[in-house]
Amino acid sequence: MKNFIQEQHKVDCIEAIKTLISYPSYLREDHQGKTPFGDDIQAVLEKTLTICENLGMKSFIDPKGYYGYADYGEGEESLAILCHLDVVPPGNLDSWDTNPFEALEKNEALYGRGSQDDKGPAMAALYAFKAVVDSGATFNKRVRFIFGTDEETLWRCLDRYNKLEEPSTMGFTPDAEFPLTYAEKGLLQVKLHGPGDKELRINCGKSLNIVPDEAAYQGPLNITLENELKSLGYEYQLSDGQVIVKGKAAHSKDAPEGVNAITRLVTALSSSIKNETLAFITEKLKDDATGQTIFGKIKDDISGPLTVNLATLSINDKESTIGLDLRIPVTADKEAIVKKLTASAAEYQLNYEEYDYLASLYVPKDSLLITTLLDIYREKTGDKSDPLTTGGATFARTMKNCVAFGAVFPDSEVTFHMPNEKMTLRDIYNAMDIYAEAVYRLACK
Repeated sequence: MKNFIQEQHKVDCIEAIKTLISYPSYLREDHQGKTPFGDDIQAVLEKTLTICENLGMKSFIDPKGYYGYADYGEGEESLAILCHLDVVPPGNLDSWDTNPFEALEKNEALYGRGSQDDKGPAMAALYAFKAVVDSGATFNKRVRFIFGTDEETLWRCLDRYNKLEEPSTMGFTPDAEFPLTYAEKGLLQVKLHGPGDKELRINCGKSLNIVPDEAAYQGPLNITLENELKSLGYEYQLSDGQVIVKGKAAHSKDAPEGVNAITRLVTALSSSIKNETLAFITEKLKDDATGQTIFGKIKDDISGPLTVNLATLSINDKESTIGLDLRIPVTADKEAIVKKLTASAAEYQLNYEEYDYLASLYVPKDSLLITTLLDIYREKTGDKSDPLTTGGATFARTMKNCVAFGAVFPDSEVTFHMPNEKMTLRDIYNAMDIYAEAVYRLACK
């Protein structure tokens, strides 16, 4: 195997990642409508396409700003590399040791929001591709980098792309783990709506795909809540008249590994207040991220168990709303799950609303795409691990013959969606080496 990556490619890649991190490209619900998801997301998309143009690619940006892509080469067959430029919000800035939007290189790692998900891996793939071009290789497929802007929320970017653009022959997304992911659970995000409460005010959780690490309450029950939290042994702090219950953040796909601060807050409150929405959480969801009280035990041998994340909770005098994120095993019956959840919620005066749904992904392990990518990974690393399944949702499921391929290694610290997100320089450079070989074998003579 040829070593395509030269020192200058590494230097340029790191600088590109730093540049993209400087854009706080998370969804702004309060933007004025000039761009679909906010000015910062639009700006980072435009900057990324400028970088691609400077590397000799032809770029296109959707007139409405939902997506962009950059092409290299000609031909009817194409290799798609799917990336996303939006990030999750930084959360509590006090939990960061650095400014999340000023990339900092220290301890042989690059810190900043998006460094591991997905700006770092995207640029690793892009400059790996550039290294193959610089080697003088002859391409027999067109290479297209597709940049989405709404991956962390509703995927409206790729929905629009697939309505307007041609399908690719094959592809991968650098937005998961190595060796590669051949099966992804279904993703179901729902909102349960119920009556308001004249006495209770709660507004917790920021994103449906994050286990909440904080949940705050302020009101007449402060002292009672403190006492109950102490009795339960739950961590909390006081700030500006608020009782802030602490948890442990995690990606929704790994909900059982997190500590849900909303669940802890509700558990403590429920001892002194009667409310149907709180009762649903304490009696049906409980402190269990697999939903067994509602659904029974749901799992399969391919992708593992169902997971349920209580991600958001809002209660005011007009309405209560629970936001849930479910990751459904690839062989499970989504409609049966919805039926059980709807019926269970109705017992507590809660109405079911489907907010978003992404069907599962399954690509046979003996396909040419998977065997090629798996061979490359094994040859480069010596790691003979089997391909993976995940509860995560990547852009791979938006296209046929497409899988998630890195860029997190088995021994990497997973920090995406967390404070102090980082990607080590070792991982960036090793991913570049693997991606260059993948581009060469899949798109060159």
